[in-house]
Amino acid sequence: MESPPILLQELPTDRPRLRIAVVTETYPPEINGVAMTIGRVVQGLQQRQHRIQLIRPRQSRSDQAAQGESLEEVLARGLPIPRYDSLKVGLPAKSALVRLWSLRRPDIVHVVTEGPLGWSALAAARKLKLPVSTDFHTNFHRYSRHYGVGWLEKPIALYLRKFHNRAGCTMVPTEAVRADLRRHGYRNVEVVARGVDTTLFHPAKRSEELRCQWGAGPEDWVVIHVGRLAPEKNLPLLFQAFDALAARRPGARLVLVGDGPDGSALRGRHPRHVFAGMRQGEDLAAHYASGDLFLFPSLTETYGNVTLEAMASGLPVVAYDYAAAAEYIRHGVNGLLAPYDDGAAFVGLAAGLAGDGRRPAELGARSRQTAQGLTWERIMESFERVLLEQIRKQEAHHFLADSAAAQPDR
Repeated sequence: MESPPILLQELPTDRPRLRIAVVTETYPPEINGVAMTIGRVVQGLQQRQHRIQLIRPRQSRSDQAAQGESLEEVLARGLPIPRYDSLKVGLPAKSALVRLWSLRRPDIVHVVTEGPLGWSALAAARKLKLPVSTDFHTNFHRYSRHYGVGWLEKPIALYLRKFHNRAGCTMVPTEAVRADLRRHGYRNVEVVARGVDTTLFHPAKRSEELRCQWGAGPEDWVVIHVGRLAPEKNLPLLFQAFDALAARRPGARLVLVGDGPDGSALRGRHPRHVFAGMRQGEDLAAHYASGDLFLFPSLTETYGNVTLEAMASGLPVVAYDYAAAAEYIRHGVNGLLAPYDDGAAFVGLAAGLAGDGRRPAELGARSRQTAQGLTWERIMESFERVLLEQIRKQEAHHFLADSAAAQPDR
């Protein structure tokens, strides 16, 4: 008879080196919160000596799969997402994944996105009795109302619940998201927060040259927004809040970093503002740090990585009281929080800072201090722990099933 599986508490101090299959329909160099997060997770897992098999759609004709000791990429077929041509949705690939994982079984499959490729990965993992975990990154069902297909909100929500409940666990970034999903029938939800690179995003990256390009003098305020230029980002409120602020702070400038389906229309309607387009790496860090205030009026975030990036850059943040902002901003201490969907309160908080002396700088300094405690190393410890728990649970399930099958009939 086989010995029982090792309990997680009994694991030796030398961590096992896992073979982890990561399935995602978006990945760097694509620029979005999901891609950047899973990119950091894959990097962190490699640094912890795990071997990653990354399965993702081919991003372009010239895209080549990476092959190395700790990272093996498998490129799947994909199609452009409507209104986001630079992003792909993976096509169904269950049979291919079953063949791939039958030849070389991963210790666990981690599914990042809920598209056809993600569903195929779930189905293949279940067929092969592999432990599988998922990420919940995006409130797709809530997006539908912003694209004129609000009638799809309920079917999408039902699909997402079915998708994630087929996995051993679903990872979410905050306790609030876990509570919300549990209320809607999700099972086995685990909180794994997200980190921020406080070396990259740093107040020292401030650039007076960049500010001059924006037409901002040393004493002028620059208000920064980073995110997709898309209906779900609640951008009309951003312009309203900036106008109220600028009435009290003449010379203020608004800089929008990012692009999206509404980009052309917004640039046409607001020619006096700076539309900086997509930025990344050191360039993005300089854009954050060269601002004086970060406004984030979105109401559809699961987390909002940009909140932490702005905090790490030393900016005071005005946001709604949910997602990452609710987790890490203490109102009036290291930022300002408006009640969820209270547009008047959001505008009032933004405008109020304009004439508040040294307070914005003090809020920004404390927001930087908060971000310094949110290292990716600590986050990766939690992520790894959840993966190990899923593997041990699957081993225990198989052990009990085999033991029951071996018992003689009575």
